[in-house]
Amino acid sequence: MKIKVGVLFGGKSVEHEISIISAIQAIGYLDTEKYDVIPIYVTKNNEFYIGEGIAKIEEYANGIKQLLNKSQRVILVSDENKTKIIKYPFKRFSNPYVDYIDIAFPIVHGTNVEDGTLQGYLKMLNIPYVGCDVVSSAVGMDKYVMKTVLKDNGIPVLDCKCFTSKQYDEDSESVISGIEQAIEYPMIVKPVNLGSSIGISKAKDRDSLVSSLETAFCYADKVLVEKAVQNLKEINCSVCGDYEKAEASECEEPISNGDILDFSEKYLSGGGTKGAKGAKMPQKLGGAKGGAKSGSAGMASLSRKIPADITDEQKKTIQSLAVKAFQVLGCNGVSRIDFMMDAKSGEIWLNEINTIPGSLSFYLWEPKGVPYKKLLDKMISLSLKRERESENITYTFDSNVLQGANLSGGTKGAKGGTKL
Repeated sequence: MKIKVGVLFGGKSVEHEISIISAIQAIGYLDTEKYDVIPIYVTKNNEFYIGEGIAKIEEYANGIKQLLNKSQRVILVSDENKTKIIKYPFKRFSNPYVDYIDIAFPIVHGTNVEDGTLQGYLKMLNIPYVGCDVVSSAVGMDKYVMKTVLKDNGIPVLDCKCFTSKQYDEDSESVISGIEQAIEYPMIVKPVNLGSSIGISKAKDRDSLVSSLETAFCYADKVLVEKAVQNLKEINCSVCGDYEKAEASECEEPISNGDILDFSEKYLSGGGTKGAKGAKMPQKLGGAKGGAKSGSAGMASLSRKIPADITDEQKKTIQSLAVKAFQVLGCNGVSRIDFMMDAKSGEIWLNEINTIPGSLSFYLWEPKGVPYKKLLDKMISLSLKRERESENITYTFDSNVLQGANLSGGTKGAKGGTKL
């Protein structure tokens, strides 16, 4: 019997559209001999939909409202040790049951989905899910918390300052002065919990710092500021595995035409992925049965050098740091770790981790002889392994505490009188 895999994508995130591309791309490569794939689209209002057109990219281009009108809204319900797909809203005298899923495969990007929110929801449903757990997803999304954890474990990161929108609104002069005292110009300003280079800009003086902060605060309540690396060379490396065993992919070097690799260059440039011989790597978009091909799909469309133009020693250092960071953060499945390097001094810093990277970084595994279908299969296997291990943990504790509960006078503990 095939394993029923529910692929969830979209959600209440500024990276909503990128998630659609990444997910539909992956759906086209899942092994249909092993898996029965059920695409589940999550709207920007966090409503779930299924239907024939949900896994077809052209349906979204024609208009999401039109797609939803011919799709079925559903909810997931944990019932009789299964996660069932139920029609919603309920209709009298009709069977709401649609199907069930054995495992969830979230392919989502950004806040409210990649940050542990969706993972927590799936955990509450008692369903195995692919990728990072709640904690590693949340820590990986918050750039400031991530830096703190990595720095405490000896992984090089740039020093930074972090401020909330409330602090800035109440005393912007104090915030700006504090930044200038701690960090030299030029500096990078970014939302603390976004990806896809959204809201990120470079400040070269006080005027541009003010502008950068106001832009970043449009996308997040917290903003992080760090020094801009001179002679910047960006290097990305993917990692696949779990806390026991993890392996690093080939390294890539994104090509940027400006100070910062922005959203347009990542997703709208239509550039190819150059391998050792400069050939573009084909992508596949479409439904569970294959679908249309496209030369521009998600992060795979970004102009890049694979392998990166770095020495063997630098490559080994980056791969080692990537694996260490992946395991320190407790990641699972496939993540992409982005590094910054000073091209003159050779100094390396870890910039951020993408716990669910665009296109799942499949293009970094193909040079190592791992096709996309095999990578997806590995990710599902890792999640099932985690689920088996969790079954050995006790989640209940027998106690007669409710028998001694007194809502008016509190619950009597060892010293008595502790109020509820």
